[in-house]
Order: sequence, then structure tokens, then C-alpha cells
Amino acid sequence: MQPVQDLLNRIRWDEVFATADFEIGYYDRIEDQIIKVKYADLFFPPDDHFAFELLDDEGTVHRIPYHRIRRITRNGHCVWSRSPH
Repeated sequence: MQPVQDLLNRIRWDEVFATADFEIGYYDRIEDQIIKVKYADLFFPPDDHFAFELLDDEGTVHRIPYHRIRRITRNGHCVWSRSPH
């Protein structure tokens, strides 16, 4: 399986591949469920190679480690998934 960081980097840097609509599904420990967010809503701090950040509706920034990503879809079709531990 391709490492999730490799796929995220491809989405970030491959202009042709990135024209699609991507959605990230990550495991939220508080909610105990998979949360789906649009890739365009994520922020990748340049000095953090292990997590992305997400701004919620209240304006709070959440740091989500890559190991919590469970699924990535491209135009509604799964292109990467990880089974839960």
C-alpha cells in the first residue's frame, strides 16, 4: 500500500491529479467515528511532516496526525484506505 504521505504530496504537487475533488476521512477519538472533510479545507504546516491542521466552525485549529487518516476519496471513489487497528 502507498504511504498516505505520498498520496497527500501527490495531491499537493501534481496539478493535473489535484484538479479532482478529494475528501479525507480521519478517525476522531472524541467522537469515536470517522470524520470526512474536504481536502481543500486542510492546512499543511511546512515544518510538520506528521500531521495536517483543520479549522472547525468555532475557529479552533485541530492538529490531526496522518496515522488517523482512514480513507481518501477522489471524485467520490476510494483511492486509499487503511483498516482500523
